[in-house]
Amino acid sequence: MQGAAESSNGSNDVPDTADQAPARPRFRPRPWEHLATPYDVEVWIDEHNRSMQDNIGVNETGVGICFTLAEGGEIYMQTSADGAVILDVTSDAAWIAPLISAATGCETPASSLWILPDDKLIQLIFGLSSLVASTLLVVGHDFGLRRRSALR
Repeated sequence: MQGAAESSNGSNDVPDTADQAPARPRFRPRPWEHLATPYDVEVWIDEHNRSMQDNIGVNETGVGICFTLAEGGEIYMQTSADGAVILDVTSDAAWIAPLISAATGCETPASSLWILPDDKLIQLIFGLSSLVASTLLVVGHDFGLRRRSALR
C-alpha cells in the first residue's frame, strides 16, 4: 500500500500524524450533466434544493451553488428570500456575461454582481447548461453583500 509507509519522508505534502491531516472538504464538486429541457432544469433545481436542505444548517449564511465553467471561471448563485437570483461572476468568467444577458433578457450590470428576477432561474440554468463542468454547494460566500449594501 503506497503512501502509508512513506509518511516520514520529509515532504511537507504528507502529514506525519492524524492531527496534521488536511481537513476533508465539506462539499465535493459534482460533475455536470447537460440539461436538455426545461423539465430537466426543474428536476435539477429540486434535487439541489433538497441537497441544500439536507446538508446546510438553517443558521449558515452565504449559501448557494458554485458553477465551475468548462472554459474557465466560476459563477456563484444564490436565491434570496425576496425572490431574486443573485449571481457573483468571477473575473475569469466575465466572458459569460453576454450569454447570461441573452438567456435571461437582462442587461449586463456594471459590476460582476447580477441580480435577476426569480422567473429567470430556469432560463439561466438552461442557457448555462452546455458550458458548466461541475457544481459545488457553498456556504460562507458573501455574494457581493458589500456591493449590494453600497447600491442601496
